[in-house]
Amino acid sequence: MELDYDRLVALRKQSAAWRLLKADHAALMLSFFNKVFVEQGARSVAGAELVERLDDELFALNDRLGQGTFPKSAKAYLDDWSAPGSDWLRKYYPPDSDEPHYDATAAVEKAIGWVRSLEERSFVGTESRLNTIFDLLRQMTFGTETDPRRDWRSTSSGSASTAPMSSASGRRRTTRS
Repeated sequence: MELDYDRLVALRKQSAAWRLLKADHAALMLSFFNKVFVEQGARSVAGAELVERLDDELFALNDRLGQGTFPKSAKAYLDDWSAPGSDWLRKYYPPDSDEPHYDATAAVEKAIGWVRSLEERSFVGTESRLNTIFDLLRQMTFGTETDPRRDWRSTSSGSASTAPMSSASGRRRTTRS
């Protein structure tokens, strides 16, 4: 996929996942959807149960962050999140039931996956930086070797094979042809 300007502007307008990420209450939505649909593995949740769970979440957040942080009722938020055009929750009525049920859409899964990947990348970056430091330390150690026969980088024929490091010395063993 091309990531040119026009394509990104169109995606920003059309993608439900992108709209979720830039929504006013994205942190509430992502944390709640993650808790209910991802961590607990619920595929579909009855409306009354979801209203009760969101109401508990809103109460705790308003208590901690100040009354009025989330002024709407749980049902009003669920109605907004499942309204046509939002594409975050699918509201439907199972056969022989007059109670609505909700399930998360693919856009919710994409947004949660992207947010989770932000934390994973920082770990990989840290690991990569540590590997760079260890490689530099190895190079400094080998660079101070005064006996060229022991320096893994110098060979008389220039065809040293890269063998695994010796666990005792941290040096590479070379084989000459």
